[in-house]
Amino acid sequence: MAAQPVSVRSIVGGSVVEPGPDDRVLKSANPSHLDQPIAEVTLASAETFARACRVATDAQRTWADVPAPIRGRAIATIGRLVEANADRLARIVTEEIGKPYAEALGEVREIIDTCDFFLGEGRRLYGQTVPSEVPDKNLFTFRNPVGTVAVITAGNFPVAVPSWYIVPALLTGNSVVWKPAEYSAKAAQAFYEIFVRGGGLPDGVLNIVHADGAATFAGLEMALAEGTLDKIGFTGSSVVGSKIGELTGRYVQSACLELGGKNPMVVCPDADLDLAVEGALFAGFGTGGQRCTSLGTVIVHESVHDEFLRRFDAATRAAAVGDPTKDVLYGPMLAPKFADTYEKYLGWIAPHHTVYGSTGTGRISASNPRAGFVGDPEAGLFYHPVIVDGVRPDDELFMNETFGPIVGVTTYRDLDEAIRLGNKPGYGLSSSIYTNDPKSVFTFRRGISAGMVSVNNSTSGAEAHLPFGGNGKSGNGSRQSGMWVLDQFTRWQAMNWDYSGKLQKAQMDIVEMTPDMDFRL
Repeated sequence: MAAQPVSVRSIVGGSVVEPGPDDRVLKSANPSHLDQPIAEVTLASAETFARACRVATDAQRTWADVPAPIRGRAIATIGRLVEANADRLARIVTEEIGKPYAEALGEVREIIDTCDFFLGEGRRLYGQTVPSEVPDKNLFTFRNPVGTVAVITAGNFPVAVPSWYIVPALLTGNSVVWKPAEYSAKAAQAFYEIFVRGGGLPDGVLNIVHADGAATFAGLEMALAEGTLDKIGFTGSSVVGSKIGELTGRYVQSACLELGGKNPMVVCPDADLDLAVEGALFAGFGTGGQRCTSLGTVIVHESVHDEFLRRFDAATRAAAVGDPTKDVLYGPMLAPKFADTYEKYLGWIAPHHTVYGSTGTGRISASNPRAGFVGDPEAGLFYHPVIVDGVRPDDELFMNETFGPIVGVTTYRDLDEAIRLGNKPGYGLSSSIYTNDPKSVFTFRRGISAGMVSVNNSTSGAEAHLPFGGNGKSGNGSRQSGMWVLDQFTRWQAMNWDYSGKLQKAQMDIVEMTPDMDFRL
């Protein structure tokens, strides 16, 4: 008997939203086994999204009045409940988007790490006492919550990335309306249930709205116009992020944007080539290349190009691909729409390119096999890993993010050229350099536009206590994770308290010192 799909609906103010006459139901399947249904998601309207923002706004003040250390204890409890449900949550992620189980478990661990970091921040939302320039007067600063936050996340990290937004937003006293990706709705619902039950959150503090892109955007605009939305956090494509930035700008807001990447890896002449290959393999093909931090182009010094490529090709051909419940480097594409888009990227391979890495390109099948494939290739959305050598700076393959298992390779002569090549696509999320020369490391760090730099490590990988985010087409300079994300969900308030009993005017009623400027020794 075939497994029955889970019915998923939006939850606003603690109540399940009943479907309206015009609401559409989206059916999703396991991308590793397309004959296995996963969820039937009722997609809400723009009005439902806007209503969720109103409900969240009504709940926010009461939540902000809960002392911050108590909110921190709620985050601590959520972390422990995630830990208790780690195996089940990771298996839902593997089932729904095809992420290998070990990687999915690591993603769940990231929620726990984020909770562990922020549980103590409830006692450290420090302001300052600042000396005044006039007597009998004190100056103070306070962190205040921004209010109602809309969080819109992609499905390639369906539980880790939402925690980067939702945990600090809740901790600092905001209410949240969360719109997860439609194709990872089952994992999102599990995440939501853990947070609401584990945190004991009042109704309306955390709301989940399942909607398509058009309804979400219209709902954002409605809420902004009504004044019931104070911050938008978005993880997704650069194209959509640009539109959200434009929308928020019209309402004098700044969105927290974490967008795509065309992440370069520079391999220097003195690099440990085996280590560089290991990093390129994981960064390029982990999660099927479907990370914002996935490796885009290997920029390898011309003196070691041939040897690096030989080893990279061999490692890629030997990598296990297939059933994500097994020990594989990567599984299927996340959903059919990503498979369709990836086919377009494969069309960017030009006659001047040379293809390595597998026995074929495109979808793996009985007629287009991959040696050593794990499982049944006909069952899911599995694609060959592809290394494309000879990419040029004017190639579409060089300039654009390619969300899939494809990595470009090009050469450079000196480090200045490598840095120019790394910056040319205009993204600025992650980057990597393999070298043992400190001067090369710091020259690269200073010149590369990326918000994150790895040395002798891959372009992928984040830790909960470091700032995560990009510049250029990768984001607007906002940062997630660690203490830096607090600036996204709080606003500084300055207060002066004059207890002199009279009006004292700053810059005017101040004591003047009389220096003797003619003094000489």
